Amino acid sequence: MATKGNKTLHKGIPQLKDAFIIIVKTDWNNSIVNKLAAGAIKILKAANVSYKTITVPGAIEIPFAVKQHYTYANKMPDAYITLGTVIKGDTPHFDYVCKFVTDGILQLNLSIHIPVIFGVLTVNNEAEAKDRTTGKHGNKGEEFAITALKMISLNNTLQKG
Repeated sequence: MATKGNKTLHKGIPQLKDAFIIIVKTDWNNSIVNKLAAGAIKILKAANVSYKTITVPGAIEIPFAVKQHYTYANKMPDAYITLGTVIKGDTPHFDYVCKFVTDGILQLNLSIHIPVIFGVLTVNNEAEAKDRTTGKHGNKGEEFAITALKMISLNNTLQKG
């Protein structure tokens, strides 16, 4: 269940020198996803973190894009933020898409050495999505970016031993 924003998440946002993040976002439901991206970018700019955006058609394509970027990138990012919105419909398609994208991002987190932030909204209707981008739940894109910054900091600490 979503909360009205994670109040503790906004505390202790690390200042990261020379951090670089790749945002992988979907074109599907782009009116919602673009609001998530705007929230994430707002936080990244405030933290002076550079970023690049990659757009894929839909949520299932997110893990592929992350894996391909990780495999072939000239400049390795410090984290990936995945952004998408899957809205439940009348068929089981919703369940499959949610499972595939969730499993794909989980596998990436277990197989690559860079945090991959799960920023895919899985909602029952468009109103719930709006509540999580401009409504009573704030902008989850901001929370995803803060999570990325905190995970970069944690990853840097863990790599030092």
